[in-house]
Amino acid sequence: MEKIRASIIGGSGYTGGELIRLLLFHPNVELCEITSESLVGKYIYKAHPNLRKSTNLKFSSLSEIENCDVLFLCMPHGQSQKSIETYKQKAGKIIDLAADFRLKDLAEYEKWYGHSNSNPTALSEFVYGIPELHRDEMKSSDFVSSAGCNATVSILSMYPFYKEGLVDTERTVIEVKVGTSEGGNKYSASSHHPERSGSLRSYMPLQHRHSAEIVQELSFDEKISVNFSATSVDMVRGVLATIHLFTNEKLNDKDVWKLYRKYYYDEPFIRIVKEREGIYRYPEPKLLIGSNYCDVGFAVDDTSNRIVLIGAIDNLMKGAAGQAVQAFNIINGLEETTGLTFPGFHPI
Repeated sequence: MEKIRASIIGGSGYTGGELIRLLLFHPNVELCEITSESLVGKYIYKAHPNLRKSTNLKFSSLSEIENCDVLFLCMPHGQSQKSIETYKQKAGKIIDLAADFRLKDLAEYEKWYGHSNSNPTALSEFVYGIPELHRDEMKSSDFVSSAGCNATVSILSMYPFYKEGLVDTERTVIEVKVGTSEGGNKYSASSHHPERSGSLRSYMPLQHRHSAEIVQELSFDEKISVNFSATSVDMVRGVLATIHLFTNEKLNDKDVWKLYRKYYYDEPFIRIVKEREGIYRYPEPKLLIGSNYCDVGFAVDDTSNRIVLIGAIDNLMKGAAGQAVQAFNIINGLEETTGLTFPGFHPI
């Protein structure tokens, strides 16, 4: 099989680094160009030292980018929409890892991002990038908008319950704890070591933008509401979502197991984690570093209709680069797990 020519726009950040790593060792990919305006002409390993001896590619300028089969966009939010028509001329298939085309409702986009989308017609062209929900749409599409990391773990944890209409939709409470890499590789006062080390910082108790993705993807018969908060913790990679879900009827452990198995039994990257003993009885982000898995667990409250859902991912993998490669495999008719079978480390 002839290899698929892929290039990356904006490859100097953490997500770009993981995407480069995955594509370099993907058996069906020829990685062609990687742009970075600040690092033009420098070797890739200058930004991603873990890739020493893995590639001799150098960063190029956006103005030099040549035609390819698939273009990955790893730019800051708001940049893709400005030049998407130009990018379409460079590649027949595009996967955008920013938020520019995640929301299908223009009014919702303006509400959550504070400005109009400069290419609103493209909102309907991009498939929302969680393969477990939109696999069939991806198979017939050339454009995918990767989902946000916090949204991904929250949606996958809750999807079966909302899909089955089992949830009291006014009461869902989501608290995510995230690692520092979620903030990217730009320096700031909040990332300064004396301010960051040992901290447990609530940085978005209300109005997190990923709430809009959750509402979009879990609203079936009616528009739902969720109560979402985000806390930054002292780890580099990973997201742990603790979700308090209130159901319309009393469910027991067997009911929840059955529900998850109905939707996820054949899903290659979702694991149901609920052990009776040991320290890893529930999902743990530390075990997922470098993997494309989403681990989901639960605990049923015997005194009420509350179920505590616990989801974990690596934010740079299933929350970004890994999920983008999963979508890449689907839209190109490849085996979905290609290049993504690494199980993670233990111990680390």
